[in-house]
Amino acid sequence: MQMGNRHSGIGLAAQVCAGALMLCLSAAAAPDTVSYNRDIRPVLSDKCFTCHGPDKKSRKAGLRLDIEADAKAALRSGETALIPGDRAASALYARITASDPSDRMPPPGNGHELSAEQIETFGRWIDGGAEYEDHWAFVPPVKAAVPEVSNAAWPQNAIDRFVLARLEREGIAPSPEADKRTLLRRLSLDLTGLPPTPEEQERFLADESPFAYEKTVDRLLESPRFGERWARHWLDAARYADSNGYSIDSPREIWPYRDYVINAFNSDKPFDQFVLEQMAGDQLPEATREQHVATGFHRNTMINEEGGVDVEEFRVEAVLDRVNTVGTVFLGLTLGCARCHDHKYDPVSQQEYFSLFAYLNNDAEETLQLPTPEQEQAIAEAKPEAAALRKELADYIAGSSDEQRRFEDKLPLRRLRDLSPEEQTALLKSPENRTEAEQTTALEVFKRMDRTASSLLSKISVLDKVSEGLDTTMVLASLQGGRESHLLIQGSYGSNGEVVEPGVIAALHVPGERGGRRLDLADWLVDPANPLLTRVTVNRFWQRLFGKGIVETESDFGLQGSLPTHPELLDWLAVDFREQGWSIKYAIKQMVMSATYRQSSRPRPDLKEMDPVNTLLARQNRMRLDAEIIRDSALAAAGVLDERIGGPSVYPPQPEGVTNLGQRARDWPVNKDEDRFRRGLYTAIWRATPYYALNVFDAPNGQEACTRRVRSNTPLQSLTLLNDPSYVELAQELAARLMRGDGTPEARIQEAFRLCLGRHPTARESDLLLDLFARQREALTGERAAEVYPKETGDPAEAAAWTMVARAMFNLDEFVTRE
Repeated sequence: MQMGNRHSGIGLAAQVCAGALMLCLSAAAAPDTVSYNRDIRPVLSDKCFTCHGPDKKSRKAGLRLDIEADAKAALRSGETALIPGDRAASALYARITASDPSDRMPPPGNGHELSAEQIETFGRWIDGGAEYEDHWAFVPPVKAAVPEVSNAAWPQNAIDRFVLARLEREGIAPSPEADKRTLLRRLSLDLTGLPPTPEEQERFLADESPFAYEKTVDRLLESPRFGERWARHWLDAARYADSNGYSIDSPREIWPYRDYVINAFNSDKPFDQFVLEQMAGDQLPEATREQHVATGFHRNTMINEEGGVDVEEFRVEAVLDRVNTVGTVFLGLTLGCARCHDHKYDPVSQQEYFSLFAYLNNDAEETLQLPTPEQEQAIAEAKPEAAALRKELADYIAGSSDEQRRFEDKLPLRRLRDLSPEEQTALLKSPENRTEAEQTTALEVFKRMDRTASSLLSKISVLDKVSEGLDTTMVLASLQGGRESHLLIQGSYGSNGEVVEPGVIAALHVPGERGGRRLDLADWLVDPANPLLTRVTVNRFWQRLFGKGIVETESDFGLQGSLPTHPELLDWLAVDFREQGWSIKYAIKQMVMSATYRQSSRPRPDLKEMDPVNTLLARQNRMRLDAEIIRDSALAAAGVLDERIGGPSVYPPQPEGVTNLGQRARDWPVNKDEDRFRRGLYTAIWRATPYYALNVFDAPNGQEACTRRVRSNTPLQSLTLLNDPSYVELAQELAARLMRGDGTPEARIQEAFRLCLGRHPTARESDLLLDLFARQREALTGERAAEVYPKETGDPAEAAAWTMVARAMFNLDEFVTRE
């Protein structure tokens, strides 16, 4: 879809500027070369911009260092901070080298002192001309030429050439390709969130064709499990949850939005369209029901239902959350820092922040009914009859000009006196003079005491129930008439400043034509002139597949963020993503097809000193699985995974009382049917009391956008895998599955490894588990066996022992790790 203000090209000047910048960032700099973006700006941002940056309210001495013209202009004192080519005459250099602590900058003791090396770098930069450069992320990306490499046999695609070129400059060789079993498990977990089945393992290992790997990639990308896996990443960012949050934390129905995201990834919906629909699907021409559902992205805000709250205040908080989420998810910027004042580091003013707010402040929060085709037909058939009955009832009520006599005729006077004062008032008034509440009261009295009215009301009620029980979801809709938006002084509700109109961040790009609807803001986001959206998006794809992004600070592409480790590669991917029709599957396939992705993750002694954190990508990274994928892996290994896609959220077992830990106790209606074995993606998310087995493995709670999960390592995780009711149940199911197979303990150990780890055990591993099985079988008899394995079985001790083996398998580091 082509929207009105989307541009198709990038100016030549911007391309030249970006190209020069990338060369600066990536080239192996000569010893005397100082780069502003690489060497100076990060120090200024970290140590100086708080007092001498974009925020005019906190600016000291009138000195602004983030803009070149201001930094080189004369100050009120008559001094000039930067005099190109002359460090001795530059006031900035004099202050950072001052011996008197009262003159020294940054002030001693504030934690921002410069090192001797940093001071000398500033001196060399000034002597070299003190040249500024545009911040790399605010310049449109340019698709650089793919570099030449010496080891031409290693690269599988363009990605590898960029990576290998950097490795060769550093004198580092890439790691060998991982073995086929590891590759298959890695691919399966990354693309579908499920381990490969034994049958899939056998087919892949037996396929010796040169296209075996690519065929597997294509199969996994086309699997409906792909949409489920990658939807979870997006739902983290969208702050999806099944409850309203705050202390009351009531349930909400918004799972159709979750299903929309799953379907979008499975159908490879172009990412720009994906953004447009979530930002403003209701404002698209001839918007479909699906596009209305997509606006649930911005209904994932929390709702405060506490008594006595100012409803408007928390509506405004929800809009502010939407502004911050747009910044985090689509721009990779910390816009929230500009709520109370101009951003202290990035070129985002408070005025611009509230101009974005104005785009999102003209909406109504609505509930959309989602009838099935059968329900739609029933409703359509019932509407005319219900309308006719309502007219008949209205005519009946208004049938007499003498209201008093009509009621006395139908109701004995003593019965009328038996009614409450409110009911009498409602009945004695003529219909046209009744309030809405009084009319309702009158109808209720009729329902009790008047047979004709009661009969009509009963018929209407039956027809109205056709609309009951429909699925619904939360959506945004345009507010008729709109609202006036104000800058909030110090970001405080009720402290209204000047009126603001919808507007954008000028430092990024300003469209030629701009309206004031959400769709115009969405258009601005996906405009090819926006330097951030494609970079931020492909960087997050990379993060999912390599453990961290090319820009490690994936939600901060601003001046405080990390520099890209491979800037030309990042920009090549960003431009290629757009050129390939914003295809998510294409971008992901490019990455997983690369030799860089296929490398072994085994540590190397030579890298321990040269690249200890694997910045240069000379190997793959090991990653602990996400919380939901650990659960899904156990479900798959146990053979009970319910593969149905979509639908209402589910309630698998968890320790009793968890949902009573919030300010208000909540019921957790544990599913008794196959719903208890749905994927972790479908587990209900209560913001105040998250599902414990997911929470302990760092699943987000939906209170704010999460673009990168932390990966903690705590004893509670091991105890959860060992003792949590859901994992105990799955261990019992895995035990039952093993006992249905080959009867020898040795064969069952082999099968357990194939199901859980995708490989065969070593002799030592097999011996250890056989010993565990034997000891547990001897120890678990009678009631103790029944406690461990409560199901009916011919040999309770054997079943209990295999359950203990299964619990041990779930507790292996390898089970919860992607190599």
